[in-house]
Amino acid sequence: MMATTHALAGLALAAAIATVSPAFGTVAAVAAILGGLFPDFDLAAGHRRTLHFPVYYWVLAAPASLVAVFAPSDLTVVLAVFLVAAGLHSVMDLFGCGLEFKPWLGTSDRAVYSHYHGRWLAPRRWIRYDGAPSDLALAAMLAFPALFVFDANATIETAVVVLLLISIGYAALRHPLARLGEWLLARLPASVVAMVPEWIASAGEQRRSDQQRREQ
Repeated sequence: MMATTHALAGLALAAAIATVSPAFGTVAAVAAILGGLFPDFDLAAGHRRTLHFPVYYWVLAAPASLVAVFAPSDLTVVLAVFLVAAGLHSVMDLFGCGLEFKPWLGTSDRAVYSHYHGRWLAPRRWIRYDGAPSDLALAAMLAFPALFVFDANATIETAVVVLLLISIGYAALRHPLARLGEWLLARLPASVVAMVPEWIASAGEQRRSDQQRREQ
């Protein structure tokens, strides 16, 4: 799923918190966006393995949430929401595509790595790929609670609109971006490609192989 979808999922959680405790609405929203995006900071190094923890985030989130409920403060709410949003991101990736450059091909059986199980978990593909129409529809649906609850908070409302616009743009350009990336990878020096994550670099190798077959 798109990183923006994960951020909006976190904001849906923040909207629920803001409804119950308006005083913590803004800090919860900020923590939700950061927590929803955080696991994807491993994009360039061990993606969906280095910062994705579909089990362990929840081990930390459970006690953090209890503390936030019984001793609410900006700090306890931020920590709890951040961990829940990050855990939600890691679990949501299970219901999306596998880890591959063109996920609509459905050739990868790696959705997210579970350190608890010591193995990669397989994708369910309920959302066929990041940027798919279903992914965009989910992002829009998740944005609605935040737009409604934070309508008086211009900063949060603007953030939601920006996330939606990015989602729309990415979804519209998803396939062309893959073709452009594939074209570039096929032409980069080997020394540069060696620094690119394997699941991305493989697209360039496939493009070169296809070109060689056509030339034969």
